[in-house]
Amino acid sequence: MIARDMPGMADIDSSLLLFCKYVKKDMTVSLTGECADEIFGGYPWFFREDALKSNTFPWSISIKERQHLLNPSIGEKINLKDYIDYRYNESLSEVEILDTDSFETAEKRKISHLTLNWFMQTLLDRSDRMAMYNGFELRVPFCDYRLAEYVWNIPWEWKALKGREKGLLRYICKDFLPSEIVDRKKSPYPKTHNPTYLAKVKGMLSKIMENKNAPINNLLNREYILQILETDGKAFTRPWFGQLMVGPQLMAYLIQVNQWLEKYEPKIKI
Repeated sequence: MIARDMPGMADIDSSLLLFCKYVKKDMTVSLTGECADEIFGGYPWFFREDALKSNTFPWSISIKERQHLLNPSIGEKINLKDYIDYRYNESLSEVEILDTDSFETAEKRKISHLTLNWFMQTLLDRSDRMAMYNGFELRVPFCDYRLAEYVWNIPWEWKALKGREKGLLRYICKDFLPSEIVDRKKSPYPKTHNPTYLAKVKGMLSKIMENKNAPINNLLNREYILQILETDGKAFTRPWFGQLMVGPQLMAYLIQVNQWLEKYEPKIKI
């Protein structure tokens, strides 16, 4: 949280933070494959019907649950859906659909635009902060604007060649990389499945909730957080962000929210 200067992506952040720490021992600059998913269509929401038909940002479709996480007195004054809908429609209004686009290409253009302009920004910020906290520099060749502009106009049917995520990129790389890399199933960035991690973050969050003066209790819904703890995170049914942040990661995120509130003591006016 300190490295990112805000609540972040839990162990998805910390694993990268530690990775950069150890790579820095041998080098100062490195290339990363970040942004290939955004540019070549690698995320599940490019293919999942529930995400495609959600009429919102497809990596965070649990709007009702997010609203429920607010302290009820705050939730009465803030309608998250109204703001999210405004930003969603504002973004889609910027998308230019070509006369030559197939229906599928036109629809995937919209998802691509949202992903490039919102989701990718978050990941680039995360990568830069986790790396630079260690004095380590990451370079992102897939994010070269010339490549992004070129791939933007490739029809979706080619981009998702053979119906696979990053299908075109896989095809391009087949002469350069072994098949066990080119054809392997997409593997999201490492996150912690170890039950010890769940026990640890559950214990940390439980301790925070025991203190009714903890700042998180003023901002968020205490009863709902207790339900999340009691169910090991299952009371919140979808990933908090992206495709990875489920039970343990949400608990870690809530811990970071409390840490951030304690460290910076922001004054929130509604």
